[in-house]
Amino acid sequence: MTTTYNFEGAVLSSSLCELGEGPTFESETATLWWFDILGKALHELHMATGREIVHTLPVMGSALASIDSTRQLLASDKGLFVRDRASGRLSPYRELEPEKPGNRSNDGRVHPSGSLWIGTMGRKAEDGAGAIYHVAHGVVTKLFDRISIPNSICFSPDGTIGYYADTRVNRLMRVPLDPETGLPAGDATVLVDENGKPGGIDGSICASDGTIWNARWGQGAVDHYAADGTHLSRHLLPARRTTCPAFIGDGRLAVTSAWEGLDDAARAGEPLAGALFEIAAPIHCNPEPAYRP
Repeated sequence: MTTTYNFEGAVLSSSLCELGEGPTFESETATLWWFDILGKALHELHMATGREIVHTLPVMGSALASIDSTRQLLASDKGLFVRDRASGRLSPYRELEPEKPGNRSNDGRVHPSGSLWIGTMGRKAEDGAGAIYHVAHGVVTKLFDRISIPNSICFSPDGTIGYYADTRVNRLMRVPLDPETGLPAGDATVLVDENGKPGGIDGSICASDGTIWNARWGQGAVDHYAADGTHLSRHLLPARRTTCPAFIGDGRLAVTSAWEGLDDAARAGEPLAGALFEIAAPIHCNPEPAYRP
């Protein structure tokens, strides 16, 4: 039987994001980054001091990766950009889908090889409008097509397994990878089948023990799965539209959420929708790898 834990965590940020997404923790600087995709903002939280900075963006950013001490890679509705840390200036890096101006980026993560997986989707989540791409040394390769809502992109610690989901289909997929490149080395298979069940498989991270931690959209929860797909536990949060977790050290997770789609009455009944939360969890993760341009 799956163990359920009530929320006993904290609110890390009460900046309410319409669509909070893409949290990533930079262990070198103890800084947590995340986006409000629809609000066109990048949030920066210095964990040691609690100081939060909100950077206004000219694009709908959704995923961020370190390149080095001066640069970051940012995925958006206008493609990939290199972000200068000091000035915030965005320089175009690569286009993803120039033939699909109605699409935007969504979930993404860097593989241990230094390559990026990034998903795209229609701005109105049109059926099959998006895809998942592999980006390495500036070369963009389409991996999976006809994706409606790409999510759960994460990798086993040794880089031999990749995970992803189409939240609309609600199946967590597992695919063998070449650990040197992050490219598929075989066919994808279903690891967790939640099709037809309440809530949606949203963002995920893979822990150092190979287990998977997944935010469950619509259920206000983070689910913990064994590497074989067994549902181990559910950790509840005070916002139903939970979107993605990030490991922030010392057995703690940060979890983004959203108020997208809630009317005024629903938002009044869920005052923390869109906040960033912290929960305790029996987890350790390797540091997020840097992208290698």
